[in-house]
Amino acid sequence: MRSRLLYTLLFVMVVGFAAHGQLNDYKYIIVPKKFADFKGVNKHQTSTLVKYYFTQNGFTAVYDDALPLDLATNRCLGLVAELLDESSMFSTTVIISLKDCKNVEVFRSAEGKSKVKEYDQAYKEAIQDAFSSFSGTMNYQYQPKEEVAKEDAPVTISFKDDVKKVVEKPEEKVIEQKSTLEEQVYKSVEPRPSNITKAVEKNVESEPLTSGLLYAQPIEGGFQLVDSTPKVVLKLQETSMDNIFLTQYMGSSAMVFQKEGKWFLEYLENGGKQLKELNIKF
Repeated sequence: MRSRLLYTLLFVMVVGFAAHGQLNDYKYIIVPKKFADFKGVNKHQTSTLVKYYFTQNGFTAVYDDALPLDLATNRCLGLVAELLDESSMFSTTVIISLKDCKNVEVFRSAEGKSKVKEYDQAYKEAIQDAFSSFSGTMNYQYQPKEEVAKEDAPVTISFKDDVKKVVEKPEEKVIEQKSTLEEQVYKSVEPRPSNITKAVEKNVESEPLTSGLLYAQPIEGGFQLVDSTPKVVLKLQETSMDNIFLTQYMGSSAMVFQKEGKWFLEYLENGGKQLKELNIKF
């Protein structure tokens, strides 16, 4: 009996240390307002309790309908929490599962149990018991992944700079010669400067939007918004959530979403969030 208890304790410690390294790669825990195994929104206060205990254990927990901008534009920054209901007639049993943006399970807690008959209190005790897997030796601390080294970054070649280098290079004269007994002549043949210029592609997503009706046209993976010119002013990329799209605006990541029947563009400007109402016709 003692050896079995020791084995269980060692197993929990090993799993805890392994999870420590994995969870540190993620900045957020996304808590659904309604878990799949429960019929109603925040049934038995399950969502409230899960979010609360994650926060108590040092994680940054957010509800799935209130994502910060960096998480909305990059869902791989967070793990989605699932509360699995394994209850029976005799006890309330839950497991907490964490999945990444590819729906791969990264961590699964031990079972949390309660034999209390009253549901709200039983789920509270079971969830609290399951969260023992996140306390103690885990010591979670978000560690952003290292950026790609500069030497590995793609090299951008400027056509304009290349033309300048060619013009500034010392010119080598090519001599055309004619030599006979009767005459000797030569003519200098020099390269003529070129007036060819490269057309600059206009990036409409780096220009400020003007007010007016925008028409949504379906494209692969989302929509493009076209004004009356017609000109494409924004390209919207679909997300896993309804009426929330990712885009690029003024050279930065942004988000387009619907709220109370109106469409809005949320973007960063001078370090602060800006909100702009859009008139979109789908």
